[in-house]
Amino acid sequence: MPERIDLRSDTVTLPTAAMRHAMASAEVGDDQYGEDPSVNRLQDEVAQLLGVEAALFVPSGTMANQVALRTLTRPGDDVLVPVQAHIVLHETGASSANAGVQFSEIGAGGIFTADDVRAAVKPRGHIVYPPTALLVAENTHNRAGGIVLPPDTLRAALEAARVAGLATYLDGARLLNAAVASGRTAADLAVGFELIGISLSKGLGAPAGSLLAGSRDLIATAHRYRRMLGGAMRQAGILAAAGSHALDHHVARLEVDHANARILAEELLRGDDFTIDLASVQTNIVVLQLVERRGVPDAAAFVGSCRERGVLLNAFGPRTVRAVTHLDVDADACRSAAKVMRAVADGRS
Repeated sequence: MPERIDLRSDTVTLPTAAMRHAMASAEVGDDQYGEDPSVNRLQDEVAQLLGVEAALFVPSGTMANQVALRTLTRPGDDVLVPVQAHIVLHETGASSANAGVQFSEIGAGGIFTADDVRAAVKPRGHIVYPPTALLVAENTHNRAGGIVLPPDTLRAALEAARVAGLATYLDGARLLNAAVASGRTAADLAVGFELIGISLSKGLGAPAGSLLAGSRDLIATAHRYRRMLGGAMRQAGILAAAGSHALDHHVARLEVDHANARILAEELLRGDDFTIDLASVQTNIVVLQLVERRGVPDAAAFVGSCRERGVLLNAFGPRTVRAVTHLDVDADACRSAAKVMRAVADGRS
């Protein structure tokens, strides 16, 4: 078998030796009683990072999103989301099952404007329409290629939401990628949102965990819903210590992942079997389209053949494939992966 280059997601990263040491030496207690010092420390670190009052450690990004929905909406509410949002497509229907909400997609390419928000808001008390209660943004936007949302456009959309009386939530699973790529602080990118979620187990390389952050009152409410969804943990400081280590050591290096994604995209474009919007390769995600031409496989066949040659990818549509760079894939691996991918697309053995 060839050496494996795993570009399926940045969630496949393994804890570094230093991170494992931090986990092994973590001071722990019972987090359900608020007595795990490592969890408490991480929650304080993230609240300070995002410029808010409090944060809550949860096992996963999906749980962060689901707890946010439960905290900010009621069953039957309408939620405005960007097109192809993670909260809609990648959480196995959890939002309808858990929060009982419906979604209205707005904007294009992961971005929406103030006009998009105003046009989509449904009034409360209408005899037919469900009331719009929440605006969700995703930064970076996964399926749009890891793009960073334009700050001025987002700020105007948040103001439109405020005027309309909507709550606001930022699915910031990769918010620190956005911060590094844009040169802005995470707190700056979080301004205007009542709740913010960030992930530790993607580009930061921790084995598990996300945090939900906001005001003390909202986080107190979220604490109940975390329990309701089965997210109460005991000696979770072993995981929290990995998150604290990642925040201390793995944030600045995200720019390496971004540079490697650019290398991968440019190497793929040396052939003529792919189309890639290079303007969207702003962070660590490359979304490519296989051209519709005789001999060029569809996404499923392409991903299968690449896997046989040691390159792991995800199909995102009939002719759409996603590749994600991370701390376990270096520039040489990206060049090697691109070589395999070009050969498969060309039908070369």
